[in-house]
Amino acid sequence: MRDHGVSRGVVLRAFKELQADGVAEPVRGGRWRVVRQGEHVDRRPLDERIADIIATEGFEVGAKFPSASQLMGRFKVSRPTVTKALDKLEAAGLLASEGQGKVRTVRTVPNREERS
Repeated sequence: MRDHGVSRGVVLRAFKELQADGVAEPVRGGRWRVVRQGEHVDRRPLDERIADIIATEGFEVGAKFPSASQLMGRFKVSRPTVTKALDKLEAAGLLASEGQGKVRTVRTVPNREERS
């Protein structure tokens, strides 16, 4: 706004046009980011993306599930974000744990139709 001497409304309309063209997208916190051509980013909630791991990577009931540290690196998110997603999966009955610091295991394997 300052650089181009325009109002906030003008800037927001410009960003909406860029979004319609697929060049920019809104990000939490009132910010925007440039979308690179050919870039595909999975915008589903983290718990859904983690649940996909169970089904697509051949986990069996009772199998050891990747640690929060491994998931942090894989999804490029913070530990609290991973912990919250894993807690949701435990509440949904997909994962089980013996308590804090213990290994999580797969409690049930969802099929693709259940998550659609």
